Amino acid sequence: MAETMLDPASRSSETKMRVNGEPVVLDVPPQVSLLDGLRDRLGLTGPKKGCDQGACGACTVLADGERIVSCLALAVQYEGREITTIEGVASLPDGAALQREFIRRDGFQCGFCTSGQICSAIGMLAERDSDAPPTRDEIREGMSGNLCRCGAYNGIVDAIEEVAT
Repeated sequence: MAETMLDPASRSSETKMRVNGEPVVLDVPPQVSLLDGLRDRLGLTGPKKGCDQGACGACTVLADGERIVSCLALAVQYEGREITTIEGVASLPDGAALQREFIRRDGFQCGFCTSGQICSAIGMLAERDSDAPPTRDEIREGMSGNLCRCGAYNGIVDAIEEVAT
């Protein structure tokens, strides 16, 4: 009897991680992106699939506190890691404040990029070496990987500047 060979890419892998503080197991084939695992398997629709090429930042999440574009990350690479999406940022330092300031300062319009913008802002502020608040130019540079089609950049910078001071 001939043995049937399965395509290795079709085999699922159980990947254990913590997402927004909760332990989860993602049962996905090895080629599935972290973004697709979060959205399709866990129902976390905050991270958005914008360009699917890592260029727009709409899928930005935090991995152990560092910002990553989840469309370019394989889910299996994050075994044992802590992933935070927009659904979990309120519990982080500056998370709830950034969400409030984005609303207060009109740092969003259609809202598509907002979750990635906020996750990226949290990561950017955590990456800073200086105790001094970032300048507006430093904020713009630090957020340059996150695009906003509506052009709400001034409100985004205002919100980040308010929280960082």
